[in-house]
Amino acid sequence: MYKQALASLMVFYICIFQVFAQEGPNLGVEATAEEVEAWDISIGPDGVGLPEGSGTVLEGADIYAMKCLACHGEQGQGQINDRLAGGHGTLGEPAPIKTVGSYWPYATTVFDYIRRAMPYLQPQSLTNDEVYAVTAYILFLNGIVNEDQTMDSQTLPGIQMPNREGFRLAYP
Repeated sequence: MYKQALASLMVFYICIFQVFAQEGPNLGVEATAEEVEAWDISIGPDGVGLPEGSGTVLEGADIYAMKCLACHGEQGQGQINDRLAGGHGTLGEPAPIKTVGSYWPYATTVFDYIRRAMPYLQPQSLTNDEVYAVTAYILFLNGIVNEDQTMDSQTLPGIQMPNREGFRLAYP
């Protein structure tokens, strides 16, 4: 009796699953090619996909003060959101400080993240020049570039991040 009830229940669930699998949840609409292209903005570690534009550390300091400071604090020391600067040499400690300068392996990833997700309440609102400038400023705060550095699609991929060799493939 128990096996019959279990078998009936399994058949019922299989039938229900097939109905939903065929019809789908009918949520949303299919994205157009233009909509997909607008979000296809990934930047590779080697800089492939970086857009035209440029920005300096000094320009980045001004933009940071206007659009980043409230969440990330003075000179990237953290506030409401994550700390962006410092933490060098702490990754091997029990409480590592993971910042752009101590943890991130590629400068192009910094650009990609800022471009895609910042400022928090207005993602993708910065121009390419503003993103290059803020990236330059954050790299400067971490002692990675000089104050007179300009970032663009040629210079950014050449930046050697302190933790570039700190990541290993889990499944080589």
